[in-house]
This record gives sequence, structure tokens and C-alpha cells, in this order.
Amino acid sequence: MEWIWYFIASLGAGIGTGLAGLSAATVMVPILIVLCPSFSGETGAYQATAIALASDILGSAVTAYTYAKNKNIDLKRGWIMLACILSMCTVGSYAAFLAGNVVLGSFTLFLTFCIGIRFLAKPDTSRENTASRGEKLDWKGVLISLFFGLTIGFGTGFVGTGGGMMMLVVFTAFLGMELKTAVGTSTFIMTFTALIASVSHILIHPAIILEKWDVMLLCMITATAASLYSARFANRVNNRTVGLVTGAVLTVLGGAMIILNFHEQLFSIPLFAETAHCFGVLVLYIIPCVLVILPVRFFTKVPSFVFRKMLHTIAFTCFAVMIASAESWQSASLTSLIIAVLIYPVLSLLEHESWYGQLFVQKSEGEIKKSLLKVFFMFAVLTAAAWGIFGRPHAAAAAVLMWGVGDAFAALVGIPFGKHKVKWKLTDGKKSWEGSLAMLCVSFLTGFILIHFRYLFPAGVSLATAFAGALAGTLAELLSDSEWDTVTVPVVILAVFLLIVK
Repeated sequence: MEWIWYFIASLGAGIGTGLAGLSAATVMVPILIVLCPSFSGETGAYQATAIALASDILGSAVTAYTYAKNKNIDLKRGWIMLACILSMCTVGSYAAFLAGNVVLGSFTLFLTFCIGIRFLAKPDTSRENTASRGEKLDWKGVLISLFFGLTIGFGTGFVGTGGGMMMLVVFTAFLGMELKTAVGTSTFIMTFTALIASVSHILIHPAIILEKWDVMLLCMITATAASLYSARFANRVNNRTVGLVTGAVLTVLGGAMIILNFHEQLFSIPLFAETAHCFGVLVLYIIPCVLVILPVRFFTKVPSFVFRKMLHTIAFTCFAVMIASAESWQSASLTSLIIAVLIYPVLSLLEHESWYGQLFVQKSEGEIKKSLLKVFFMFAVLTAAAWGIFGRPHAAAAAVLMWGVGDAFAALVGIPFGKHKVKWKLTDGKKSWEGSLAMLCVSFLTGFILIHFRYLFPAGVSLATAFAGALAGTLAELLSDSEWDTVTVPVVILAVFLLIVK
């Protein structure tokens, strides 16, 4: 199992290096220390840092070479940083050995997470006052380079991390470089700092080579390959795409590293542990679903309305997964809220990309993100009401599944076969009797199966409850605005369940 974590750690390190000039140790050290028992000894953190630094050598080198080929390195503005960092990283490495079992600095973890959020909020780093490539430093730039170069150099040698992230901040925020140039320049510097710090660590503690040579070899190969492909990707796309991908990678890595570094404190809180478990199960469910529907969308001629219902199916089945994996209503509701909070800003950023419109079929601008936001907030409220107030999580699960399956069949039947439109005054005139009948029948069947066979209610009660819920849900779907039926229908079905089943 440890070898899987070695691969994951070095893969994440390589991607972070190629995209954002992230030091390999930022990713690798906490994973190796926390998840790999062989690094739990007195010198475990020191050995993990040495392996991460060794992985950084070739990873940073191939990244810097790729950025240099695309003319994205500016040493005229970075040479002072280079000199200061090289002079101080050996001092920091020796200080780390004297300090004992050095653990990854918390500041770097939070910095990685915050920089990721920054790039997600503003992915395009181009600005009017960006320094021209090759422009000399003024006296302020010299002072900034001296101060940060000396501190970053010592920190890189001491904890083996933070150098790339800090250089990215200094180069972009203080010295006026654009993102690609900042990454190229920082990885060029990191090639030498990683080499010096790695050699220093090994000379000070030669047992690293004797005891962990195979781990070091795997990590170096994986990190180098991942860095190369990530750097090539970054240099082929525009600044906005680089910023978005960089922001996503840094946010995920930063958040994961924070959880790993503070896992004992965090998981000692029962609600956090329960929510993390529920969220993890949900992510493991969503990932294979996405891997299935992407080829369906881009490589088949499936009708757009069918693909929409595939997305709809993934969304409502998420609720069943959450209810099944949650240990309390608080963790299930909190998981729903986290998903809602994450989905909306991410889709808001991605909807400007050209492929977004090809992937999602929207009835109006922003419809997908708004719909998903409503759905997951609705999940949170239904869970809190049915499970938290009435103590009946099965009622919420049945209501959501009856709505989800019924609504899907209403579209699958109504769109191609719906010839007779419902002309009631309170309806929009677009829905058909065929689609509504399909929803009624399928909702009723779904509800009966769940209530009778899954939750073991008597057959008579199950039939009455399922029919009443299906009828109320179908009427609610007919009378509701199409933008809000994802909320009104399951709420109405749940209300019927709570009134009938005591």
C-alpha cells in the first residue's frame, strides 16, 4: 500500500511543479510522513524531505527547459534571488538536521491553498504593469530580491518546501512577472536549490541512499514525467487556462495537505470525521460517473435531452449515496452544502471556456450551475427536516429518488412522444400528458419498491404512500416553473410522506 502513496505523492508533486513551480516537498513530505509507516521514525521527516528534494532536481530541470524553449524565463529579474537562495539553502539543510524531525511548515500549506483560491478567482494574470522580459531591477526590486532570496533559501534548505510557492508570489506580486515567466524562472532556480539541498541532506545522513534508494528512484521518475507533461500543457494554452488549472491544482493540493498535516486534530472532531467520510464516499462515486458520461457526450450521438437526464441522474443519486454513507443528518447536510459551495464558483469560472457549451446543454445562460446549486441546497434542507427534525431519513431518500427517476422518465417519454400538451391555466403549456403519466407511474413504482422492500413498511401503507407521493409530485411538476421544479417536487413528495407515515 505504501508504494501506491509513493506514486500518488510524486505524481501530485510533478503536476504542481510543472504547472505552478510548486516544490515537490510541499506535496510529498506530508503524504510520506502521515500515510507511510516507514517514514514515521526519528529521521523520517528528514528522509522524506531528502527524497522530495531529489525528485525536485529532474522535475524542476525538465520544467525549466520546457519554459525556456517557450521563452518564459527571466533571469535578469531573478538572478539576485538565485544567488541568495543558493547561498542559504545549505545552511538551512544543516540547521534542519540539528533540529531533528522537522515537519512541513503550516504557513506553506495555507499559502498554497490561498494562492490556489486567488488563481481561481482571477485566473488571467496579465496586467498593464507587468514587467517586460529582460527588464532590469530597480533599487526596490533589488531590496525585495535580497530579503526574500535569503529567507526563501534558508527555508528551502530547512524544511525542503515553500521555495517554489514563495518565489511564485514574489515574482508575480512584487517583481511584476506574468505567471508563465514566474513559473519558468522559479523552476530554473529550484533545479539548483534542490540539487544543493538534496546533496546536503544525503551527505549529512547517508542512510537515506542505503535504506530508501528504491523509493527515491520511483519518486524521481514519476515526478519528472509528471512535471514534463504538465509544463508542456501549461506552455500550449492561454494564460487564463493556466491560471484556472493552476488554481484548481493548488487549492486541492493545499486543502489535502492541510488535512493531512492536521489530521489528528481535525479527525478528533466527530462531525469533521463524519463529514470527511461522507464527502470522500461521494467523490469516489462522482469520479467514475464523470469518466463514463464524458465519452458518451463527446464520442456518441446521444440526444442532448438524454444527456441532460444522465447528468440529472448523477445529481439525484448523489443524495442516496450521502444518506447511505452519513452517520448523522449534520454530516449529510454539511456535505451537501460543501458540494453546493464548491460547484457554483467552479462552474462560473469554467463556463467561459469554449468546451463548456459543448459539454453542458443549457436552456439559458448559467442554468446548469444555478440548477445544481438549488439541488444540493435542497438536499441539505430535506435532510435536516426529514432526518434532523422528524428522524426519518428514509422519507427524504424516497422523496428524492421518486422525483429524480420520475422526472427523468417524464422527459425521456414526453419529449419524443408527448403529442398532447397539458393546457391547464397554471401550467406553461410545454408539458405533455404522456410525460406526466410516465412520471406518475415510474415515481409510484420507485416509491413502492423503496418503501416496501428497502424500508420494510407494510404493503398497504407502501402502496398508499407511494401513490399519494407520486400523484402530488406529478401535480407539483406540472404546476411548477421549470427552473424550480427540482426544488418543489421533492419537497411536496416529502411533505406527503411525513403526513401519511407516522
